[in-house]
Amino acid sequence: MNKDIITPCIGICSYNADGLCVGCLRTGDEIVNWFDMSDEERRSVMLQLDQRAQSSFD
Repeated sequence: MNKDIITPCIGICSYNADGLCVGCLRTGDEIVNWFDMSDEERRSVMLQLDQRAQSSFD
């Protein structure tokens, strides 16, 4: 396993009403399991983060 994808954490750790971290937009489970995820799982989450960010501005 490569672990090329680093954490999207920016050190602002607080959850919004949707249960997403306001800093990185990950769920609590995604944060806790981040370093145990495969590269493919983390890549998938990273793609979801872009979608979550777009939704927060709609």
